[in-house]
Amino acid sequence: MRLLAFLLTLAAVCLEVGSKFSQPKVQVYTYNPAKFGEQNTVICHVSEFHPPDIHIKLFKNGEEIDEAVLTDLSFKKNWHFHLTKHVETTLVRGDKFMCKVLHATYSGKDFDWEANM
Repeated sequence: MRLLAFLLTLAAVCLEVGSKFSQPKVQVYTYNPAKFGEQNTVICHVSEFHPPDIHIKLFKNGEEIDEAVLTDLSFKKNWHFHLTKHVETTLVRGDKFMCKVLHATYSGKDFDWEANM
């Protein structure tokens, strides 16, 4: 029941905001400074977007990472949303990570991360 009330409120706010679209800002980085052979968390942080309908995919060497974890959708007072997808991995020389973001403001934009060590 609470979920239904929340979803109805969210829908009403989205309708009130109307056609205001905000393109997401995307950052791809590691939780700790990157070191080969050590476990780390690769993070794709997407923020400042509206409407909230968005898809985030995280890839390693061209393959989608199925075990990547998506956080809960959050928002600020101005109704701009943010979301994070991350995965724990051991960094290996030559690995390339990519975050693909699909949003109403653009389709299929890719954001790369490669260790600068």
